[in-house]
Amino acid sequence: MPLSYDRILVAIDGSKEAEWAFKKAIGLADRNDAELCLVNIIDTRALTMVGNANPDYAEGLRKSNQKMLDDYKQQAEAAGIQRVDTVVAVGFPKTAISRNVAKKFDADLIVCGATGMGPIEHFLLGSVSEHIVRTSRCDVLVVRTEEHAEANS
Repeated sequence: MPLSYDRILVAIDGSKEAEWAFKKAIGLADRNDAELCLVNIIDTRALTMVGNANPDYAEGLRKSNQKMLDDYKQQAEAAGIQRVDTVVAVGFPKTAISRNVAKKFDADLIVCGATGMGPIEHFLLGSVSEHIVRTSRCDVLVVRTEEHAEANS
């Protein structure tokens, strides 16, 4: 029996890499007749720094991120994907994606971009995709844009 995926989780943070990961996930979901779960994690650290000064910030960010996921959901449905869920949650992206959301969704594949943050954040916080690869109980596909691959060759 060929290996297939039934429940694909896609980490979306608004970056170009996340958009490429989403496009790959659509193809995978189509070929496997799989369900997609689009997830965005609002980083707790951002809320702590800015949210304390502006209590409406968290709600505005949640609404904005939900709209982004709704737009992606429409694209997936237009591409023929029948089952698409969205999740916007607050937490630490490194752990929330691989431990919390993937477990609740019962994902058998997580798709994420190679880098979604700038080089300074990556240096200070580490790579979310690296952490997902290390801690996930299911397969992980890390997607690179062509520009990223060329810059590192």
